[in-house]
Amino acid sequence: MTFWIIAFAIALLSAIPLALALRRAHGIGDVDSSTAEVEMKVYRDQLKEVDRDEARGVLSAEDAKRARIEVSRRLLDADKARASEKHGVRGAPIWAAAVLFAAVSGGALWLYNDLGAPGYEDLPLTHRIELAEEARANRPTQDAIEQMRPPSPPIMEPDERLTTLLVQLRDALTTRPDDLQGHILLARNEAVAGNYRAAYEAQKQVIRIKGPGATADDYADLADMMILAAGGFVSPEAEDALTKALQRDPQNGTAIYYSGLMFAQTGRPDMTFRLWQPLLSSSSAEDPWVMPIRQQIESVAQAAGIRYTLPPAPMAGGLRGPTQEDVEATADMTPEERQEMIRGMVEGLAARLANEGGSPEEWSRLISSLAMLGETERAKAIWGEAQVIFGATPEALAVVRQGAERAGLVE
Repeated sequence: MTFWIIAFAIALLSAIPLALALRRAHGIGDVDSSTAEVEMKVYRDQLKEVDRDEARGVLSAEDAKRARIEVSRRLLDADKARASEKHGVRGAPIWAAAVLFAAVSGGALWLYNDLGAPGYEDLPLTHRIELAEEARANRPTQDAIEQMRPPSPPIMEPDERLTTLLVQLRDALTTRPDDLQGHILLARNEAVAGNYRAAYEAQKQVIRIKGPGATADDYADLADMMILAAGGFVSPEAEDALTKALQRDPQNGTAIYYSGLMFAQTGRPDMTFRLWQPLLSSSSAEDPWVMPIRQQIESVAQAAGIRYTLPPAPMAGGLRGPTQEDVEATADMTPEERQEMIRGMVEGLAARLANEGGSPEEWSRLISSLAMLGETERAKAIWGEAQVIFGATPEALAVVRQGAERAGLVE
């Protein structure tokens, strides 16, 4: 009800000035009326001037009489013109103002009813977070979601040899339940064949056999297989596996990517962006999560109300720039040739990072390489630029800092 009262008040305040403008006399008549008043004042002054001239003897009585008659005639004409103009200029009738108010109010109501959401409750940030937490808590279980959704397509179509291998592995492991390598092989091949439920069941056995020695990758692989079995949905069971992976390795890329996906699915795009953006900036082109993140992160940022521009895609083939092997390969060159070759590689790396951006490792290598060439001031400038670029990502900045430490720029 409060909303409609406010909307009605706004419509009323919008219509009142327009209604007053319609009621008020307007147009050229106002200008003409003021002109007639000026003319009448001039004629009155002329009559007084005629009286003064007659008294001084400048005009004879006869001339003064004729002048008074002429000026009086003009004064009467001006007075008639003013009166007719005032009668001819009229404001709009009151019903026109009422029609205007009805049109403004009705049009606004129709537009809001057509484009808006009447009756939709407010969604402040705290309430949206509560709804997201509720959605996360009430997600379907792994078994329920597998019944509702088809699994993801297989990595490759299984051929006869793979099918035969899987049958043999399954039969063999029925009598060797603690065969670690057998279960690892079974989990991988079941996943390749698209049998994701069988794959994550085998992966559970791998974790059981390893016990406390199970790694972050083991749990991340388990979550990966469960999510693929659920058609891309992150179930509570898959989230539990992701949590255990991150407890063992907070930088596990697979676990970070799927954790972000889980937040996106439960209405927290802000948390998704907070996880994906640092991961993307510190990943290489070969990492499997880079492509799906690049395909989704801009829409995630928009949903979170964040301005974000997708950086250029990282180049495949690993880091580019001078490596220790590159330096050793120059052993047969003269010192001048060796220095020139190294400098060319460094300049190429610097130009690419300036134009395309790059990974923290590449920034680290550039800083240390410049220091090696004696360009300490330039290395300091690039270290300062890197702190701005990677300042929001402590993990990535720590990698760049290693190059600054090798260059002697920080202790």
